Amino acid sequence: MSATKQRYNADATWELLKSATRIHTAKGKKIKHWNPSEDDRSTILSDVIGPSGNLRAPTWRIGREFLVGFNEALYTEVLIP
Repeated sequence: MSATKQRYNADATWELLKSATRIHTAKGKKIKHWNPSEDDRSTILSDVIGPSGNLRAPTWRIGREFLVGFNEALYTEVLIP
């Protein structure tokens, strides 16, 4: 999926993310891990929605997990077991 090619507003983003097993987000050096079945919807959305009101890029979908934002340490943690 490409969040830069297809725009996802908050409602569309939640429809996409709500069935995920984990959502990993990065903003600079700050990394957070979310479970959409347990964590608050608005808190998760505030972390994955950018200033434009759309899903932040880059966003990766890997199976039932999502990575939102860029952080090399997060990519290493999630992508290299």
